[in-house]
Amino acid sequence: MDISLEHKRHTLAHLLAYAVLKQFPYALPTIGPAIETGFYYDFDFRAGEALTDAHLKDIEKTMKKTLSSWKSFSHRVVTPDEARTVFEGNPYKTALIDDLEKAGETITLYSVGEGDRAFTDLCRGGHSEFPATDISTDAFALTTLAGAYWRGSEANTMLTRIYGIAFDTKEAFDTYRTQQEEAKKRDHRKIGVEMKLFTLSPLVGSGLPLLQPHGAIIRHELEKYLWDLHKNKEYLRVWTPHIAKEVLYETSGHAAKFGDELFRVSGKEEKFILKPMNCPHHMQIFADNQFSYRDMPVRYFEPATVYRDEKTGQLAGLTRVRAITQDDGHLFCRVSQIDAEVSTIVNIIKEFYKTMNLLDGYWVRLSVRGEGGQYIGEDAVWEKAESALEHAAQKQSLNYTRVEGEAAFYGPKLDFMFKDAIGREWQLATIQCDFNLPERFNLSFINELGEKERPVVIHRAISGSLERFMGVMIEHFAGNFPLWLAPDQIRIVPVSDLHNAYATLIHTELRAIGIRVSLDTSNESMGKKIRNAKKERLPYFVVVGDKEVAEKTVTLESRNGTSQNMTLNVLGNHLLAEIESKQIS
Repeated sequence: MDISLEHKRHTLAHLLAYAVLKQFPYALPTIGPAIETGFYYDFDFRAGEALTDAHLKDIEKTMKKTLSSWKSFSHRVVTPDEARTVFEGNPYKTALIDDLEKAGETITLYSVGEGDRAFTDLCRGGHSEFPATDISTDAFALTTLAGAYWRGSEANTMLTRIYGIAFDTKEAFDTYRTQQEEAKKRDHRKIGVEMKLFTLSPLVGSGLPLLQPHGAIIRHELEKYLWDLHKNKEYLRVWTPHIAKEVLYETSGHAAKFGDELFRVSGKEEKFILKPMNCPHHMQIFADNQFSYRDMPVRYFEPATVYRDEKTGQLAGLTRVRAITQDDGHLFCRVSQIDAEVSTIVNIIKEFYKTMNLLDGYWVRLSVRGEGGQYIGEDAVWEKAESALEHAAQKQSLNYTRVEGEAAFYGPKLDFMFKDAIGREWQLATIQCDFNLPERFNLSFINELGEKERPVVIHRAISGSLERFMGVMIEHFAGNFPLWLAPDQIRIVPVSDLHNAYATLIHTELRAIGIRVSLDTSNESMGKKIRNAKKERLPYFVVVGDKEVAEKTVTLESRNGTSQNMTLNVLGNHLLAEIESKQIS
C-alpha cells in the first residue's frame, strides 16, 4: 500500500472515532487501522443505544464537516500511568497500554483539532501530515457494519466494527465504487442460483457446496483442460484416499500447523484425519518405489479434495469452502532440475490463464519466511529453497515481488496474482519449493555414485482450488461462459409446432457430435423463448422457421447480437472449431 494513502486512511480511522464519540459519547473505542481499501474502527456500544446502518450517514457527515478543522497532528510521549489517566474507564485502551508497558515499548498519544473538535488517541503514528488539505471529502465514505471479537478471540467481547473506504482522489474513489457495484451484479452466489450451478444445503453443512448438473459440467471441463495441459509433459495420474492416520500428519507437520482446522475421524480401532493436504499421501507413493537418478523427475498429478474446518463466518459460496479440490501436482526432482521444472509449470500457467483471458497485467509474489511464523526446517535448507525459487523466477523473467511472511510452512512459493474482468486481484496459481518434507519422510533415490540422494519436492496448483476458481470464473465472465465452458452451449428454438420436426433433427445431429444442446418446444411465444435463452446466458441459439425448413439451413443467433444463416454441417463445424480453440467470445 502506498505510504501516503495508508497515512490518509489511518487519519480517517481517527476521524471516524471522533465522529462516533460526538454522537455516542458512551461508546468505547478500541483500535482503528488502515486496511487495503480504507479503514475501520472497533467500538463497544453496550453501554447505550446500539449502532445501526441508519447511523452511518450522520457519522460520515460529521467526519466531513470536521475534517477542515484538523490542520495537523501533534504527539507526545507519556508514561503508562499518564496514558491510563487519559483513557480511564476504557478497559480496551488500558489493556493495550498494559501490553506496551510489558513489552517495554514507548507509549505515544497523538492529538489533532482544537476546542470541541479536538481528539486524542493512543497511537504509534503514521498520519496524513495536513489532513484538512491532504484528504478530499469526496474520496472517502463509510460502508458497512460488522461484528468483531476483541483481539479476534471468541472468548472476548463482541464489538461493532465500522468500515470505510478511502482513496487519494475522487476519480479513484468513483472507480472503486463502480467496481463494487459491478461486483454485486457478478456475485457468483447470485449467478449460481440463477443458472442452477451449485447448491448450499444447511442439511449438508456450511462450506460444503453441491454442484448441480450445470456446475458439474463446468468443473469437468476445467479438470479435463488441466489434464490436457499436463498429460504430454510426463505427469502421472495418481489417486489417494480422503483420510489417513494421524501419524502421517504428525510426520509431515500438518497436525501442528493446522491444529483445530483438522477434521478428525475415529474408527473402531484407530484415529484418522480427513486430509488437509495431498502432499503427505504423494510422499508415500514416491517412497514405495525405488527410483534412480535416471527416473528423475517423477511427476504426480491428482485433482483431489482436501478438508479444513474453516470458521463458519469466513465461508463464502464457492470462494471459501471446507471441501477444497486442488488440481494438485507434486514433482520429485534434483536441485539441478528445479529451473527446468519451474519453467514447464510457468508455461502451463501462462497457457491456462491466457485461455481464461486473465493473463494481462499478472504479477508474481515470491513468498518467503517472515519473523514469528510457524515454519519447519533448518535455516540453511530454507535459504537454499528461497534462492532456488528466486533464481527460477529470474530465469523465467517473471514480474515478481519478494514478500516476507507469506511462505508455506514447509517452503517458499511463487504465488501468481491475476486481475479479473473488473480489475479485482486474485491469488490463484502457486509453485512451492520444498526441501523439508522429503527430509521428514526420509525420501531418497539412487544417484550416479550408487548413493542415496534426497529429492526436492515442487508443489504446484494451476487453478488453486477448483471451487474457488469456479467462483472467480463465474464472476469474471458474469455467467457468460465461453462456448467450451458453457453448460448449455446452444438451444434450438422452433418458431411453431410446424417446425418441431426439423428442430428435433438439428438437436439430434448436434448431440451426435458432442455439442451440449437443448430444444425448446414449449408453448411459449417466440419472444419469450429467445428471452429465456438470453436470460440463461447461452452463447448461441438457433431459430428455426419456414425459411430454414425449406432451405435446410439454420439461423445462428449469438448472445452478443450477431446472426448468421448456414447449413447444419457448417454449424456443427463452426461450433466444434470454437470449442477446440477455446475461443473467448
